[in-house]
Amino acid sequence: MTDSPVRVLIVDDQALFREALATLLEVQPEIEVVGEAGDGEQAVRLCAELRPDVVLMDLRMPVLDGIAATDRLRVEQPGVRVLALTTFDDDADVFAAVRAGALGYLLKDVSSARLVEALVAARRGESVLQPSVAAKLVARVAQLPQEGAPRPRQLPVPLSERELEVVRLLAGGRSNREIAGSLYLAEGTVKNLVTSVLAKLQVRDRTQAALRARELGLC
Repeated sequence: MTDSPVRVLIVDDQALFREALATLLEVQPEIEVVGEAGDGEQAVRLCAELRPDVVLMDLRMPVLDGIAATDRLRVEQPGVRVLALTTFDDDADVFAAVRAGALGYLLKDVSSARLVEALVAARRGESVLQPSVAAKLVARVAQLPQEGAPRPRQLPVPLSERELEVVRLLAGGRSNREIAGSLYLAEGTVKNLVTSVLAKLQVRDRTQAALRARELGLC
């Protein structure tokens, strides 16, 4: 049921932060906090028991860090979405978290409204990146050596001018709501445009769309 609250597991080694975040989220009608974990090992165990929709995962933790825990969840609990929530936007952390399977990457200075929006989007399978993080990820991928045959420089079905505007904003980490505001469109229209962009770029999610667009020189 898409109208039911998003079931969230909070994972952070700082108890005070976990408790404060749980208090903040529990008053949001869209969110249900189902549990808390202090390290990655406990997070993996609780995910098997509680079956959350989304895990808010800190990265630098004892016992099992957030990146290793995300990688395990990708294999053991593929239906669970992971959002990295951390103090650090280090290039290596961003890239490692996304490679491990994190659907998004947020910093702890994110607003409560944006965090709730990100959790709801994550349950739908949409990736969520803050603009500064999106820029780092795209830049890091641009530095990687090309492997195998080069990708075609043209798409079978080209993007329209409006879709190009959407993909550029998407690559900058903008949410559907923010894209709608920038382009003076209804949010439902943006959602349809994003769906079309993903199909034309032949990718699964927004993060892959940003990377594919960068490879094709679209942004």
